[in-house]
Amino acid sequence: MLDALFNQTPIPALEQFANFAQTRHSILASNVANFDVPGYRTRDLSVEQFQSQLKEAITARDNWSLGNPSPAQTGYGDPFGEVKQSLTSIVHHDETNVGLEQQIAEITKNQLQHNLAMVIMANQFRLLQAAISERV
Repeated sequence: MLDALFNQTPIPALEQFANFAQTRHSILASNVANFDVPGYRTRDLSVEQFQSQLKEAITARDNWSLGNPSPAQTGYGDPFGEVKQSLTSIVHHDETNVGLEQQIAEITKNQLQHNLAMVIMANQFRLLQAAISERV
């Protein structure tokens, strides 16, 4: 029952975005830590590929919630399952040597996006709590 309630909100998409940002932060921090290592190639997650997969998962979920059979009824599964699994397969090794300043800028941008997702998620939980407790 709670899964059905949460799946109607942006919370699953925000969860996937937070997971992506956390994983990307680890990779970017590793790039900074190994910046002076000879032969080290910077790595990163493909933001565009992740956003594309997340958009497809959200569209699939929205199509199911418009009166179509649920994922459990169709046996298709969790629409965000593919997004979860993509985090391990979209790491790219960059052939160019990126500067330290660019890595720090990417870490800062990634941190701000993660914080934004957390703020939106906290607001969603407050709305759900208000709806459950029938307060205005």
